[in-house]
Amino acid sequence: MARVLFINAGSEGHINPTIGVVQELISRGEEVVYFCVEAFRERMEKTGAAVRTLDGQKFIQAFISGGRSHMLERINGLLHTADVVIPSVLEQIQGEQFDYIIHDSMFGCGRMLAELLKLPAVSSCTTFAQSESSFNSMLERAEIPTPIYDQFNSLIEAVSGKYNVKRPSPYEVFCNPAPLTIVYTTKAFQPDGAAFDAAYKFVGPSIAPRPAQTTFDIAAIEGKSIIYISLGTVFNMAVDFYKLCMEALGGTEHTVVMSVGTRTPIADLGDLPSNFIVSGYVPQTEVLQNAKLFITHGGMNSAYEGLFYGVPLIVLPLSADQPLIARQVASIGAGIQLQMQSLTANELREAVEQVLSDASIKPAVAAIRESLLASGGYRQAVEEIFEYKRQSGI
Repeated sequence: MARVLFINAGSEGHINPTIGVVQELISRGEEVVYFCVEAFRERMEKTGAAVRTLDGQKFIQAFISGGRSHMLERINGLLHTADVVIPSVLEQIQGEQFDYIIHDSMFGCGRMLAELLKLPAVSSCTTFAQSESSFNSMLERAEIPTPIYDQFNSLIEAVSGKYNVKRPSPYEVFCNPAPLTIVYTTKAFQPDGAAFDAAYKFVGPSIAPRPAQTTFDIAAIEGKSIIYISLGTVFNMAVDFYKLCMEALGGTEHTVVMSVGTRTPIADLGDLPSNFIVSGYVPQTEVLQNAKLFITHGGMNSAYEGLFYGVPLIVLPLSADQPLIARQVASIGAGIQLQMQSLTANELREAVEQVLSDASIKPAVAAIRESLLASGGYRQAVEEIFEYKRQSGI
């Protein structure tokens, strides 16, 4: 049995793919100490991990203090989080020994902690992977003001001096590369998949059963023509969009399940069409197993869960890597992309009819589903981790 330090300060999309990995590690005898924000404590404790928490508010404040307009500002924000994450982790594990570390590829200063603790490292990549050459090319093309570069150099100097780590590059801060990187997609779906060497293991989506957090009646939708609508857990305060969906699909032959998040009062939506079921929380994977169409923002988790259960997608990307995911979905013929900013009720209604009637979409979805099922998911992730352990003499 080995002791594993797992660092993950990210959001829901960064947490959920690790649930099955942690459960599988524990079932195979590993002891896992998992760092996350308080909001995910209960979820991760149910895996059997020992959960320790980071100050989520301080983390977010530090991250956004770097700025949001340029990629390098986001990197500066991640450097600001070092003073939130590193001292807290070091204090809470004082006197403990670990055999290796698994860290999120984007949040949590994982690479620096691995260096500080002198631990073999695994990176958990819940977005598309990014090669160093493509990342550096992207930065070079960006018109980044000199003061932002100056701030980066100042922060790097401060962090490397304070924590006695090598000066990391922008790529190392943002992508946290490790000798082994687990990527929760397939190489075929990964943009420029051939650019990645054997250090990157593409295991497909990590979809594990999650404890129900709702009284949602799944039996009430079984056997019906279900369209599922969700904008995820971050960008879901979208009353105008939800009203547009009701205008577009109200009164149709479909039963529409719409998840609006806990921050949108359902009363703000007005009178609900009789064919709509609206809830603040919906058990997504269970609903998807009954759905014929998923209207989504295109977060990595949501897109993969839809495709994993053989559901075509209409993707309305909002932020981050969602436009890239939307393009990939469209390029393989598993759905279409729309633009939220210009969307009308007529356009959405026509898109729904197009996706449901297009004879080419169903086999395309079936093909990607087959490849996702064959990729192994969280079980394959743990196989790769154990192989890395053997190679590292752990």
